[in-house]
Amino acid sequence: MRIIAIIPAYNEEKTIGGVLEVLGQVPRIEEVIVVNDGSTDQTAQVVAQYSAVTLVNLDENRGKGGAIQAGLDRSRADVVLFLDADLIGLRTDHVEQLLDPVTNNDTVMSIGLFENGRVATDLAQKVAPYLSGQRAVRRDVLEAVDDLDISRFGVEVAITRLVEARNLPVREVFLDDLTHVTKEEKLGVFKGFAARMKMYWEIVRYYARIDSPK
Repeated sequence: MRIIAIIPAYNEEKTIGGVLEVLGQVPRIEEVIVVNDGSTDQTAQVVAQYSAVTLVNLDENRGKGGAIQAGLDRSRADVVLFLDADLIGLRTDHVEQLLDPVTNNDTVMSIGLFENGRVATDLAQKVAPYLSGQRAVRRDVLEAVDDLDISRFGVEVAITRLVEARNLPVREVFLDDLTHVTKEEKLGVFKGFAARMKMYWEIVRYYARIDSPK
């Protein structure tokens, strides 16, 4: 069973190295692909320091869905692990927790939820677990999502909706002491809030498009 990891990244120079360090300690992950989604900081340069990591540079920002599709187009695997590039506190056992239910054929997708990390990020994932970017998914499930590349921040919704529509098994796993940098911390309160609202708008717009009469 071939397992790869795809990390979409947009201006994550401060945190992506820590994520890659951990993935490099998980032998059964055969390839790690970072899709640099039009970053304007040093994300690409940081990733280039990891010789075992495949770096895919996109000239312009395509959004999370487009970045994930770009990674999938350059790889073959039975199981794909997705992680956000801004994680804090990632450990190898978190990775194994996500992979095990899928590689053991107990489920087609696992979704990782923060626990005992920070109140703000823990609460957000409890309210909307289907938005978590930490998940392992069978490749055939991903290939059945025909609009993955245009879903932008609706990518997690797109995958979850397909799994629910087909009544496929999903496992939620709790990743203790894991959190991520919020948009407000990255960009400041006002710009971060605006970026968060843009993300939610892209999710709502995706919902509206898929639910509209054909």
